[in-house]
This record gives sequence, structure tokens and C-alpha cells, in this order.
Amino acid sequence: MPDFTLKRPTRQTYEEVLARIPDLLKAEGFGVLTQIDVKETMKQKIGAEDLVLAELGACNPQLAHKVLSADLEVGTMLPCNVVVYEGDDGKAVVLAIDPTQAIAAANPAIRPVAAEVKERLGRVLSRIE
Repeated sequence: MPDFTLKRPTRQTYEEVLARIPDLLKAEGFGVLTQIDVKETMKQKIGAEDLVLAELGACNPQLAHKVLSADLEVGTMLPCNVVVYEGDDGKAVVLAIDPTQAIAAANPAIRPVAAEVKERLGRVLSRIE
């Protein structure tokens, strides 16, 4: 099975990366539409306190419009998910969806846009220490 994520282990804490990632996304034209504190949700719903994870729904409106204009069903895979979690070493790990594997697989006509999104998300991850 192809890897469907871009992954970046960091030297920073979960809190440091979570505070910084919205600005890094913004620099690449993405806004954060949603931010889910999975840690708090799991604690409230099932009492689990061992998972330190947040999920951000990132969207670049121009690129999203291109994709949705080509195929509305791809909307089920938007926005692009970016996940920050605390690794076993106490440092943050950042994951982002690889749209060339996930979204472009659904419709070959959107591969160029998916490649651009992958490139932008890759730059975001590369800027995290």
C-alpha cells in the first residue's frame, strides 16, 4: 500500500509545533478551517489520557476550488488534514495528507493540483525544526 502521508519528526514539543503550524500553513496559502483537540475529546468521551494529538483541517481556497470544479466528490477528502502528535520521545511529529496518493488517486485529472498541494505541504513540514 502506498504511503499516504508526509511525515516530519521534530525537535520541538507538541505545544510549540501546534502554536507555530497555523502560521507556516498560512505562508503557503492555507488557512486552518478546523482544529480538533483529539487529546481532550478522547479524555471527555472515553476517559483516555494517553493520546496527545491534534488534527487541523487546512485549506488553500484557490486550489480547493480547482479540485472541486473538476470533481465535487473529492470534497469528501477536503480539507487537507495535518496532524500533530507527541512522539514517544516527548517531541512533536507532524503528518500531512499526501494528496498525490489520496486525492489524485480518485481522479487523475486533478493530479497537477494534488502535486502542487503536496509541494506546499512539504515546504510547511520542512520549516519545522
